[in-house]
Amino acid sequence: MSNKEIKEKIARLKKEKNAVILAHYYVDGEVQAIADFVGDSYYLAEKATTVSEDAILFCGVSFMGESAKILNPEKKVVMAESSADCPMAHMVDVEKIKEVREQYPDVAVVCYVNSTAEIKAHSDVCVTSSNALKIVKKLPNEHIFFIPDENLGRHIAEKLPDKHFIFNDGFCHVHKSIHKEDILKAKEVHPEAMVLAHPECTPDTLSVADFIGSTSQIIDYATSSEKTSFIICTEMGIFYELMQKNPEKKFYSVGHRQFCPNMKKVNLENVLESLEKMAPEIELDEELRESARKPLKRMLELAAN
Repeated sequence: MSNKEIKEKIARLKKEKNAVILAHYYVDGEVQAIADFVGDSYYLAEKATTVSEDAILFCGVSFMGESAKILNPEKKVVMAESSADCPMAHMVDVEKIKEVREQYPDVAVVCYVNSTAEIKAHSDVCVTSSNALKIVKKLPNEHIFFIPDENLGRHIAEKLPDKHFIFNDGFCHVHKSIHKEDILKAKEVHPEAMVLAHPECTPDTLSVADFIGSTSQIIDYATSSEKTSFIICTEMGIFYELMQKNPEKKFYSVGHRQFCPNMKKVNLENVLESLEKMAPEIELDEELRESARKPLKRMLELAAN
């Protein structure tokens, strides 16, 4: 079956099944092109609460589908690819959270959405890279246990010196693989280019960035900037949207490691297969779902105000 035939079949099945397709910026450009909504993790979590369709087909990694199901228990949530997972989501455990709570009774456990439902259920509030600063700033707690990503936590801690951060040894392997030396080499080749970096990058990488922001913030910055040349320090799936919005501008990667193999598992073929079977479906224990819903709901409330 040709790509054109697959896309036509996806469009037809989507209507028949009353399904909406949500896709993250890091999946392949062909998948982004057939999605109804494309965005970063915050946008997709928010959008999942407003769509009217009966079913959500998620093109991304498992924690994103879980978040959609947590917020929409009445909807069928289907993953395009069940094996697409985020290693960082598993880099903290419940025992560690309990240890920190015992040591700091007044601590706020701030959980990056890149986490499992179980970890969310043991947290006080969720955040994304686009709203973490805004939300943590609003918390009354002095002590903040930021999980699971250490780099994003350190980036936020720098901006909030009045709060005491406890960090977790977690990271995104894609962003951790983007090194300062590689950026400086790219700058030698493209001296006119601005460096735009995701806060999941390491502190030394962020130290040479001209702008630090979430995936959507990087896209918005590049689109509104008068500059026409950019070195992009995040997963390369973002290049599709950057070039769609800015065909006249130039975007450069830092190196070959800017690639998430899990996100790239999502393709047109498994989107079609998932629509045909309406599987694999995300199913969560109701008690776990309700516990995990509270910090996600608090995130949406605090981010909106």
